Amino acid sequence: MHTAYRAETLIDAHLVKDALERADIPAFIAGEYLTGGVGQLPAMDYVAVMVPESAREAAATVVAQIERALAEARGESARWEDDPGTAAIPA
Repeated sequence: MHTAYRAETLIDAHLVKDALERADIPAFIAGEYLTGGVGQLPAMDYVAVMVPESAREAAATVVAQIERALAEARGESARWEDDPGTAAIPA
């Protein structure tokens, strides 16, 4: 399994998971239930969206599109403009 996205919140994780599934990429959220153990604290590296190794590149494309749309919505420059291969978190 490959970590396609590290989420800040469960909502972020579910949005990315849903986008991946709409692209016919199987995905699941690892660490979803660990957030209950930390109470009201942010998830911070507990929650990740995972995909099979065979879907790694396709998932990176979908995640990059999501991150680009979010950056544009916030009026920020995207981090992948310097290196298009860094849109997804490496293994």
